Amino acid sequence: MNFPTAPSVPALTIDDVRGARKMLSGIARTTAMEGSRHLSALVGDPVHLKCENLQRTGSFKLRGAYVRIAGLTAEERARGVVAASAGNHAQGVALASSLLDVRSTVFMPVGAPLPKVAATREYGAEVRLHGQVVDETLAAAQQYARETGAVFIHPFDHPDIIAGQGTLGLEILEQCPEVRTIVVGIGGGGLAAGVAVAVKALRPDVRIVGVQAAGAACYPPSLAAGRPVSVDALQTMADGIKVGRPGDVPFGIVEELVDEVRTVTEDELSSALLLCLERAKLVVEPAGASPVAALLSDPEAFEGPVVAVLSGGNVDPLLMQRILRHGMAAAGRYLGLRLRLTDRPGALAGLLATLTTADANVLDISHVRTEPRLGLTEAEVELQLETKGPEHCREVAETLGRAGYLVLD
Repeated sequence: MNFPTAPSVPALTIDDVRGARKMLSGIARTTAMEGSRHLSALVGDPVHLKCENLQRTGSFKLRGAYVRIAGLTAEERARGVVAASAGNHAQGVALASSLLDVRSTVFMPVGAPLPKVAATREYGAEVRLHGQVVDETLAAAQQYARETGAVFIHPFDHPDIIAGQGTLGLEILEQCPEVRTIVVGIGGGGLAAGVAVAVKALRPDVRIVGVQAAGAACYPPSLAAGRPVSVDALQTMADGIKVGRPGDVPFGIVEELVDEVRTVTEDELSSALLLCLERAKLVVEPAGASPVAALLSDPEAFEGPVVAVLSGGNVDPLLMQRILRHGMAAAGRYLGLRLRLTDRPGALAGLLATLTTADANVLDISHVRTEPRLGLTEAEVELQLETKGPEHCREVAETLGRAGYLVLD
């Protein structure tokens, strides 16, 4: 998604973040910090999870949205606010506006997940569904702002938004004063920039690592060019960090204060989400799991103690089902096989008996006997198996090979 950029503004300071924290007192929760034994063992140092998925509205977005709207003049508040979002920013703006008694209108894509649409309405916003993609939704929100005078609340490209998100950095330093590395997901850059402003002012020795989805990584080319550049054809399940261009305001801060930006694959994202659910018992959306994905992909690259920010937990249940299946396949918990056997009575039963000896659970089976590519006495079988990890997958394939079955793929 490509958002319009804000005009040039003065640099943010730690005092701005401290002021935002006072404003958020009694509004935003101080979310929990949980240790992860599994990740700590992988990294070789303590790893802690900052559970912003347990924040009000299910993500960090409330922090910045509240500070931005609270900073409006009385005349601006009277005109109301408008935002465009597929989920987290929408809910943050809706709740912040309701708490401040400001009328809010939120434009969301027609295909936005129903739970997110319902939650935004329940927080008090008027929801208008417009456009198939967020860029179209954004254009509608901007047009509404021009026609009505409502104040457009940008999701990341404004100093008040960044100062609000930076309060998360202050909490991290208080909850884990010995921290050496903070890992945080990056979309437009508001959260990473805010955390960097807060942390680097107080602990310049702490390393800050940003994480983007490889299919929607606008920061690496922008940092290489020295200015925000747009990327097209964004493809990632992590819609919370699916942004086509960095914001001008956060980009300057990220360029100066964030030590490294890494990318993670879709397999790594789904595996991280599965790990959070299974090991930490935390429901996290793909964008929120991106720091964990970075730790899983290269655990030796992070000096501990490490704090990984779980930035949000708003994931549609249907998407969660698909992601979990994907994550289990990436972790070697599912195995798909296509193999060829002799078409004779008892052949399929023999195959199933062989799989039983390999301790593989059959989830689905398709028996093909009439394809032109098959010989007169041949049949093909497609299998979906439940397995116990990569090593077990190899054992299953080897067992089938020893039994004389031709595994095609």
